[in-house]
Amino acid sequence: TLIEQANAGLPALQRYFQLRKRMMKLDELHYFDLYPSIASLDRRFTVPEMRALTVEAVAPLGAAYQKTLADATAGRWLDPYPRKGKVSGAYTNSTYGVHPYLLLNLYDDYNSLTTYAHEWGHAMHSVLASAAQPLPNAEYTIFTAEIASTNNEQLLNHLMVSKARTPAEKVFYLDQLAEFFKGTFYRQTQFAEFELAIHEAAEKGDGLSGDRFSEIYLGILKAYYEPAVKIDDYLAIEWAYIPHFFRNFYVYQYAPCVAASAFFSDRTLAGGP
Repeated sequence: TLIEQANAGLPALQRYFQLRKRMMKLDELHYFDLYPSIASLDRRFTVPEMRALTVEAVAPLGAAYQKTLADATAGRWLDPYPRKGKVSGAYTNSTYGVHPYLLLNLYDDYNSLTTYAHEWGHAMHSVLASAAQPLPNAEYTIFTAEIASTNNEQLLNHLMVSKARTPAEKVFYLDQLAEFFKGTFYRQTQFAEFELAIHEAAEKGDGLSGDRFSEIYLGILKAYYEPAVKIDDYLAIEWAYIPHFFRNFYVYQYAPCVAASAFFSDRTLAGGP
C-alpha cells in the first residue's frame, strides 16, 4: 500500500524537482543537484532559543503537553554539544521509571533546531507512554516511534514559516519541508520498493547478483526521478552503500510514520482533536 501511494504521489515530487531546476537556473537537473539547498538562512539559534521555539511550536498539542515539554526541557536530561571523544549523531534513550536522556551534537543552525525538536518528540513519547502504560506495554515499536518526532518537526516548520521575517526566509523553511518529505517519505519508500523487489526475486528462485541488484535499483531510480532529473547509469550502484538494506524490512517504517505525523499535524493545526 505504501509503495502504491508513493507512486501515485510521484507527480508532486516531479513538480518539486522542476521547481528546484528553475530556482537553480539549470538546463538539466542531475542527481547530485538535489543535495545543495536552493535557499539559505542567515540566522543562528542558541540552545535556549531552540527550547523556546520548540515549546511554542507544540502549542497545538494542548496546554498539558506544552507544560510537560517545558518542564522536561528545563531539566538536565540533555547533553547538547559535540566535544572530543563524544559519539556523533542524535539519540534519545529511555528506561521505564527513569526520565529519558538525550544525546545531541548541536550547532547553531536550523538543522540543529529541527533535530532538537525531533529528539524531544521521542522523549515526550516515552514520558507519556511511561505515564499511561505498565512496563510491558510502555516500549513502542519502530513503526510508531517516528510519528511523535516528525510531528514535532512539522509543527516547528509551520511556526517558522508563520514567523519568517522575509520572503527569502520563508522560502528556506518551505524548501526544508519539501526536502523533509522528499527524503523521508519518497526516498525511504524508493528504498523499500527495491528491498521488496529483491526479496520477491529471491522467493521466485531468480538468480541474484550485484549486476542484477544494480539493474533493479536503476529502474526504480528512473521511475521516481525521471524525467525531471537525469539519472546517470553509474547511480545503479547506490544500493551497495545504503546500510539499511542489511536490516530486513526496516527502512519502510519511516515513510508511514511521516504520513501519519503529517495527518496529525494538519489535524491539530486546524484545531481538531
